[in-house]
Amino acid sequence: MDPMEAIKQTFFQECDELLLAMEEGLIAMENGEADSEMINAVFRAVHSIKGGGGAFGFDVLVGFAHIFENVMDLIRSDKLNPTPDVVKVLLRAGDKLSDHVALARDGGIDVQDSEVKAELNQLAGGGEEEDEIGGEAAPSEFDGLSFMPVQIDIGDDAPAFMSLEPELPSWRIRFTPHAGLYAKANEPYLLIRELGMLGALEVTADLSAIPDLLAIEPEQAYLTWNAVLRDCADRSKIEEVFEFVSGDCDLDISEIVPELAVAEPVMEEVLDAPASAVIVDLVTAAEKKPVAAAASTAVEVVKSTIRVDLDKVDRLVNLVGELVITQAMLSQRILETTSAQSTIGTGLGELEHLLRELQEAVMAIRTQPVKSVFQRMPRLVRETAAQTGKEAHLEIEGEATEVDKTVIERLGEPLTHMIRNAIDHGLESPEDRVAAGKPAEGTVKLSAEHRGGRIVIEVSDDGRGINRAKVREKAIERGVIAANANLSDEEIDNLIFLPGFSTASQVSNISGRGVGLDVVRRNINDLGGRITISSVLGKGSKFSLTLPLTLAVLDGMIVAVGDQTFVLPLSHIVESLLPKQSDINAFGSTGMLLNVRGVYVPLISVGRLLNVRGANYDVTSSVVILVESEGIGRMALAVDGIIGQRQVVIKSFESNIGHIDGIAAATILGDGRVALILDIDGLVAGCREGVARPIEYQQAAGA
Repeated sequence: MDPMEAIKQTFFQECDELLLAMEEGLIAMENGEADSEMINAVFRAVHSIKGGGGAFGFDVLVGFAHIFENVMDLIRSDKLNPTPDVVKVLLRAGDKLSDHVALARDGGIDVQDSEVKAELNQLAGGGEEEDEIGGEAAPSEFDGLSFMPVQIDIGDDAPAFMSLEPELPSWRIRFTPHAGLYAKANEPYLLIRELGMLGALEVTADLSAIPDLLAIEPEQAYLTWNAVLRDCADRSKIEEVFEFVSGDCDLDISEIVPELAVAEPVMEEVLDAPASAVIVDLVTAAEKKPVAAAASTAVEVVKSTIRVDLDKVDRLVNLVGELVITQAMLSQRILETTSAQSTIGTGLGELEHLLRELQEAVMAIRTQPVKSVFQRMPRLVRETAAQTGKEAHLEIEGEATEVDKTVIERLGEPLTHMIRNAIDHGLESPEDRVAAGKPAEGTVKLSAEHRGGRIVIEVSDDGRGINRAKVREKAIERGVIAANANLSDEEIDNLIFLPGFSTASQVSNISGRGVGLDVVRRNINDLGGRITISSVLGKGSKFSLTLPLTLAVLDGMIVAVGDQTFVLPLSHIVESLLPKQSDINAFGSTGMLLNVRGVYVPLISVGRLLNVRGANYDVTSSVVILVESEGIGRMALAVDGIIGQRQVVIKSFESNIGHIDGIAAATILGDGRVALILDIDGLVAGCREGVARPIEYQQAAGA
């Protein structure tokens, strides 16, 4: 790959992070929670994108970011109050800046930003065609840099002593970029220009480190910049300029403390200078005494990270999975021939412990906070609300919840459909909400949390809820259900997931074709998860997505059913027990209920449900495992016996065999046999719906 192209890709990766930081800060400003540091973070994000874009010649991106940056500079300097109306403009500007980055990266149709630019210019105090701040011209690429010393006219009546102390503090800055600073598409000139906006600036370049021409390495850095900044009262402002490159440079900031100096030596030099004006370098004319406390390098400690190709991480995960399988096979073979108390048995136990720690460490590399997905949603809410003429506000909780990267990458599309559905179908118009005694602005809530070894993501709204009568009527009209069908509320709610099903009266660019929630359920099922609905008419609806934390390894209980071996995910298991005849009660024609300490739960024979050859259908002589399913509750599963508890590696077979109801994936046991991993949610849902399709699982297991 072309080295410049590689640097450009790094720039776009950093843009994604900067855009997330910008979005977070703007949302905090919208909620009235932003402090000065958050506002500065937004400014730095826009400034960094602008600086990197300039290095690669993205002039349109740079032009828009410059106007955006000007407004943020007014806000951080307390010259512009971030009122709700101002923040709305900034949010739209953030969306357009994201579009500009996408255009620079991927190409496509030009970004239509004239309206937003006009609003930004108006906030900055200029007209649509002007780029001004507070009535003065906005800083150009060369503003703020003063490379000439201060000029002082000396008259005949000059006093014998001169006070060279300025009204505001002056600072000496020594800035040495590392090679990594340039590799990340940062430009020292942009930092120097930013310094020039803080006060009068004198800059010289130290060329002493430049080697002979033949010894120059093109990817190394040799220049050092020495600067004197005058009339800047706040040291922290200087540190902020270098904050986002603090790990890629050497930086020293010290205050210049001048004293009264005898002017006579200076006068002697003045006599030799032109009479019109004498250039006096105040820095060399005055004695400097840097403050000891301020002389330390102002470099923020940054946690070091590296960028690794995801394919390499996936290969590492797969290798760890194979290690787990090999360790299980060795353990089984050795324990079959030797005593478990032997030295070899002890060593195998230690090996298993180390492998578990290794697996957890490797899986932690793949985990990411769901924040990267959640922070795309505020923009989606704003755009959908604008298209539908509604007012909507998004609340986010649990964005720090960590999930496997594979899960995160596939969450974007389902969440997009669900949030658009919540605004378009769930929320009422502002007029209808006010008439119903609700605030004109509707609320959509997006949350994530770990629960029972799985991740639960919920999308809820305070809108009209599901009109079950309308859903039922539409289903009868389309022939999905019979007119006299007796359906529960839960069954009616689930009708909205059917392909092509929609209650919208007309087709729009948002809804009406019935493909949104169908896509949601299919994607969530593909991830090994489940989706449930709870809704109250007039109060709102809540969609709950239950997903596995990882798609690679799980802790499971190995059970025997007939001549087959299955794995039950340990996160679903509550307890195991041997049932008594008195605890089993008939229910309906074929159903059974199990009395568990006074609570009745459905009892299912796994062998009968899955039509397993040689299974024991007599539940009184079986082992019962009590499991819990998200959204459906507890259920008792009867199996022939429990073999043990083990960590297993998930092997998906859907690409070769396809989806099988009640089966999540497969694994390889220590003896080399293939065992199917049961999908508890699928089994429970199938039983609740009265579905028990005989399937040749032996064929799937032998595939």
